[in-house]
Amino acid sequence: MTGREGRIANVAGALLVGGVSARVASATRAAHLLDSLFEEVLLVGGELPADAPGRRVPDPDGSRCALRGLVGALDAARAERVLVIATDLPRLTAELLLALAAWPEAAVVAPRAAGRLEPLCAIYARDAVLPRARERLASGRLALHDLVGELDLFALDGDDLRAVDPEGTALARAAAPEEPSRLEAKLRRKG
Repeated sequence: MTGREGRIANVAGALLVGGVSARVASATRAAHLLDSLFEEVLLVGGELPADAPGRRVPDPDGSRCALRGLVGALDAARAERVLVIATDLPRLTAELLLALAAWPEAAVVAPRAAGRLEPLCAIYARDAVLPRARERLASGRLALHDLVGELDLFALDGDDLRAVDPEGTALARAAAPEEPSRLEAKLRRKG
């Protein structure tokens, strides 16, 4: 189902901003990518520049973790399905995100590359996942992989994943930024 300007209306896009201060450029790019595809875009937790598109949603109470962001996204979304992405996936492509949105509905639709499921680039069915995610957050069972393991899952992998990510780079994590003091020391040695 498409909405305004051809954007998808039956899936919301949610960016887990969290403590993104060191990855503002990557997070802003991801927000623009989501905005180009989805009618509803949520920016969950953290702070981004004012020009980053999307509705700001605070993290719910609880331990600082991806599960808390997932609960915030699912709770705030109007759409029944929510594509949740992390800020440290700077090579995500529209093709991969659209493929996830097009696959059969399940409680979770996630890519699996090199045998590893990626729950921070996945579509979650709000009504099926939110009660379990809330319960896990409240009880301190915070591992997102464990939650996904309890749910009806459809994995985008093999040839289907290669068709939308032929180079196998869309799910590559960003390198952690260097501490300012280490970076300054490197620059002084070069200069």
